[in-house]
Amino acid sequence: MQISHQENGSKGEWYVEPNEQRLAEMSYSWAGDDKFIIDHTWVDDSLRGQHVGRYLLDEAVKFAREKGVKIIPLCPFAKSVFDKDPEIRDVLH
Repeated sequence: MQISHQENGSKGEWYVEPNEQRLAEMSYSWAGDDKFIIDHTWVDDSLRGQHVGRYLLDEAVKFAREKGVKIIPLCPFAKSVFDKDPEIRDVLH
């Protein structure tokens, strides 16, 4: 699955957009230079059950590790995954 990333100033998102139709996204906002807030995750019903939300979060975790920054998961989905998976908590703020 191709996950793309775009950043525009203090906001950004990871998304899935096959055939130029957005089917999933996870958006974030920077909160200073050392952390960002995941504020929303959305996955189209056509992708339900394919773990797309987790793939988006994995990209966010990878990004945070590469940049040496932390994540504040305000989105209920992202928070629930962090609560269940201790292996990604190293990037939690």
